[in-house]
Amino acid sequence: MIDEPPSGDAPRRSAALARPYAWTEGRTAPAVEIAVEALVETTADGRAEAFYQSSSASADVIELCLRPRSLMEIAALLALPLGVVRVLVSDLMQDNLVIVRETLSDTAGWGERHDLMERVLHGLRDL
Repeated sequence: MIDEPPSGDAPRRSAALARPYAWTEGRTAPAVEIAVEALVETTADGRAEAFYQSSSASADVIELCLRPRSLMEIAALLALPLGVVRVLVSDLMQDNLVIVRETLSDTAGWGERHDLMERVLHGLRDL
């Protein structure tokens, strides 16, 4: 998004998209790869932390995940790019503040994958 300059100066980029990447220190790749349908839940350590009472994106993730939520749902609810949420969740996972439950194993068959796609589709419609 480009903001119009007030007095004929050159246009400048909006900080709206830059800010989320500042939260990840510019990182776009998570330390751990996380599927969009993976369920994220706050751990006991995360619940005990007063951290989630602060105002940061990581604190928002911890608070949202007091009940299990998919990575995609977190991104949608926080209105953040999926890449940013992946990095934030990966960092929180390494700090043992959240756990990530994959929905499928590498050996999952077509039936399991089809069922998952159906559940994701229904979940997206419910959003």
